[in-house]
Amino acid sequence: MSVVSAVSFMRPLHMRSPGPRGRRHTLPASEFRSLSPEDAISVFEIEREAFISVSGECPLHLDEVRHFLTLCPELSLGWFEEGRLVAFIIGSLWDQERLTTDALTLHKPHGTTVHIHVLAVHRTFRQQGKGSILMWRYLQYLRCLPYIRRAVLMCEDFLVPFYQKSGFKVQGPSDITVGPLTFIEMLYPVRGHAFMRRNSGC
Repeated sequence: MSVVSAVSFMRPLHMRSPGPRGRRHTLPASEFRSLSPEDAISVFEIEREAFISVSGECPLHLDEVRHFLTLCPELSLGWFEEGRLVAFIIGSLWDQERLTTDALTLHKPHGTTVHIHVLAVHRTFRQQGKGSILMWRYLQYLRCLPYIRRAVLMCEDFLVPFYQKSGFKVQGPSDITVGPLTFIEMLYPVRGHAFMRRNSGC
């Protein structure tokens, strides 16, 4: 099945009524869509504010954001409100059981694992459950892609409970370190949700 057939999960939650003659004069109140390289600066501004203040490091630098949004935009998801990016996820494909340092910068087109590089929410929209909602929609979308078997990510210890609530399981300490930072690797089995796939409109 093609990526295009999975767009049901990317449709807006709500669309305002179009103006006369079918022309829309207002932006969707809330919309989910894949990101493009044109979104890179907005993505990086949110990411930088979210991560620099906490850990001092960004998961992706601006050139890396552009890199992944060029190579695999279909593995990203942005949440827009009134046309403004408020939260996003960026992923790429990986082809090994565990993440290595190469996974931080490479996209493996024939891989069956989605490496989730980053999830971030704009500071004015935090503490509203948007991160959890966005992750749920992203995982629903991945279930519609027949070549995806699982999703993996690495996070700091304090974020483990957040991802566990979304269904991720702890795999153990990651082999990757960034300066003094250490991480936990987590996995979500996308394959094996056959019942949900059959009943999701994919």
